[in-house]
Amino acid sequence: MLFLLAEDDPKIAHFLIELMKKDGYQVDHALDGAEVLDYVKMNDYDIIIMDWMMPNLNGIDAVKILRKNGFEGGILMLTAKDDLENKVIGFEAGVDDYLVKPFQYKELKLRLLALLRRTKRGIVNSEITIGNLNIDLNHKSVHFQKEVVHLSKREYQLLLVLAENANQIVPREKLIDLVWGMDTEVTMNNLDAHIRLLRKKIGGKKDSPIINVRGIGYKMEG
Repeated sequence: MLFLLAEDDPKIAHFLIELMKKDGYQVDHALDGAEVLDYVKMNDYDIIIMDWMMPNLNGIDAVKILRKNGFEGGILMLTAKDDLENKVIGFEAGVDDYLVKPFQYKELKLRLLALLRRTKRGIVNSEITIGNLNIDLNHKSVHFQKEVVHLSKREYQLLLVLAENANQIVPREKLIDLVWGMDTEVTMNNLDAHIRLLRKKIGGKKDSPIINVRGIGYKMEG
């Protein structure tokens, strides 16, 4: 997943970029709305995290230009403006979601994942294909090497997270948070047991695209 963070405060930007990179995301950084427009010309971003108040070109004006130019990715607005009137202005400009400052990184991460599901899975893609693996998102069906794979609810959720982050390492903590929730009592051993069953169903030890990155997490290769 490729993200663009538009934030003119260097401390906030550094903090968010470090945490997002630890979660396995690729992040570019723009200092203002004008730089956002330049970056979008060069890269295809899944989501832009946009601060409202920035020099040269503010977040709202940048969003209007992006949507006018056909940008179809998600846009999450960071702002201290939490009143309804300003939210209406943002939504009408083309913002998909809001996060009011100050905020915790965990909330930002959950909002980004929800936005990814809406913009990429819900609208653009109805299936994910990685090598010999195919996931039909509308019917929640899975095929590997053209054979139907029967998965439990948790196995399917784990597979989706790994597939959506293909070729990136997903830390064990992140998998547990996303599939079971942040307040769960599920242990690393429980997660590893689920992954072993998932790998057994999808390719087995030799052919499974799910790779164990020892001491860190798991990766879907394809």
